Amino acid sequence: MLLLNFRPFPFLSTGRLNLRRMTEEDGEEIFFLRSDKKMLQYLDRDPAKSIDEALKWLQMINEGIDGDQYIAWGIELKNNPELVGIITFWNIKKEHYRAEIGYSLHTHYQGKGLMREAVARVLEYGFKVMKLHSVEANVNPANEASIRLLERSNFIREAYHKENYYYNGKFFDSAIYSLLTPFREP
Repeated sequence: MLLLNFRPFPFLSTGRLNLRRMTEEDGEEIFFLRSDKKMLQYLDRDPAKSIDEALKWLQMINEGIDGDQYIAWGIELKNNPELVGIITFWNIKKEHYRAEIGYSLHTHYQGKGLMREAVARVLEYGFKVMKLHSVEANVNPANEASIRLLERSNFIREAYHKENYYYNGKFFDSAIYSLLTPFREP
């Protein structure tokens, strides 16, 4: 079974990005990422209604990190400490060495390869440090950009569920992508 310990918090970096713990100073950016209609287009959840609501979400996230239940990083450009995205391992199944990856990136920064950079670094951490065996992504099949990102990151589609998700009076499909660890023990 996985034994997780996120203390000290794992600061990660790539060529262009820092992946760090989010703080209350990120409240406005978190609120934007959790409330902008374009950002939520494929996430099928209600938008945050206030910065206070975004900060309550952050408090929940930080409590989960402190309790070794899941981990979430704020994404910033190395030359700008403003939060531009979030990436997380959540829905961790310790007994199966499996976690679900989730991510969001401010619309102004999409299409530049930034999330691919973040995903690669987080996957490396997940497989090498957390000792995950597999990572799953649950994506809205209409989210072509996310599917391209997953496929470029070597995920394969494992399942397609018809109308398995109900939100706001409608049923939606889900596509499940998965990646097995490339760092197998001999």
